[in-house]
Amino acid sequence: MPEQLAVEARGLEKRFGETVALAGVDLEVPRGALYGLLGPNGAGKTTTVRVLTTLLRPDAGTARLDGIDVVAEPHRVRERIGLTGQYAAVEERLTARENIEYIARLFHLPRQEGRRRAGELLERFDLVDAADRVVKGFSGGMRRRLDIAMSLIARPSVLFLDEPTTGLDPRSRLAMWELIEELEHDGTTVLLTTQYLDEADRLADRIVVIDHGRVIEQGTADELKDRIGGDRITVSIARIENQAKALEVLRQRCNGPVDVEGDGRTFSGPIRTGDRVVPGVVRALDEVGVDVLDLDVRRPTLDDVFLTLTGRPVDAADDDSDGVTGAPLTKVTS
Repeated sequence: MPEQLAVEARGLEKRFGETVALAGVDLEVPRGALYGLLGPNGAGKTTTVRVLTTLLRPDAGTARLDGIDVVAEPHRVRERIGLTGQYAAVEERLTARENIEYIARLFHLPRQEGRRRAGELLERFDLVDAADRVVKGFSGGMRRRLDIAMSLIARPSVLFLDEPTTGLDPRSRLAMWELIEELEHDGTTVLLTTQYLDEADRLADRIVVIDHGRVIEQGTADELKDRIGGDRITVSIARIENQAKALEVLRQRCNGPVDVEGDGRTFSGPIRTGDRVVPGVVRALDEVGVDVLDLDVRRPTLDDVFLTLTGRPVDAADDDSDGVTGAPLTKVTS
């Protein structure tokens, strides 16, 4: 595997009985990058993470972390990764400090080193004031921060975050996004699985769209948006009798079909360069005597991308391809 890759998967396949969870997943994540794995329920996101983190053996294909085969040498892989699942893997009867020190012992860190790392992580994740409180009374956001802190105890080179903001309120989600961005800035390779399109749009350097156990598209958020037609212009005119003139102007400047909406006085169509096309549209309509009531240019969203790629919105529920609906991921230890 090339030195710059932190994660590499080739042709990963996994079945649960008659259910195909993975049907040949290929994936490459460079060191220090933050990749988003995007897909609906049952797409195969969590199964991919389980294979890459040695929790499941693939039925076919290969996967490597830092050049180490996840099947042949799982213990070496576990020494290099951190994992936070959809449900915070914290022990409610212990304090935050005790939770972190417990994971430190599982990684065979000397007791003094474990205490030192616990102190560092409690400070980094803004948990110092709650360090000696029992976790049972923590909010969802505090539990999630503690869970990620525990995943970082051994300074992993690759951190897997499987839907880390599930169930959080908007303020806690925003705080978690800022924390994930800090991790990437510190040089940690992050593989983030999510159903939240705004989350992938903000955080991911590159997005991998997975559906029915296959990677169906990948690229930056802007690249994916451009591939479905770029910006979209919408124009509303004052008088219906100018419909034909408006259509003619827009058809000359749009790079795809122009739709007539509402009462026949509103038109929309795809354009590639909205900042340069818009002034030309306004001038052309004015020259032919068409009064414009409203004009808007909208950048495609990842919702548009997902709907185009899969034929359904991201929150459409399939049968769960992991075969383990609702089951939390286990904290990986060496």
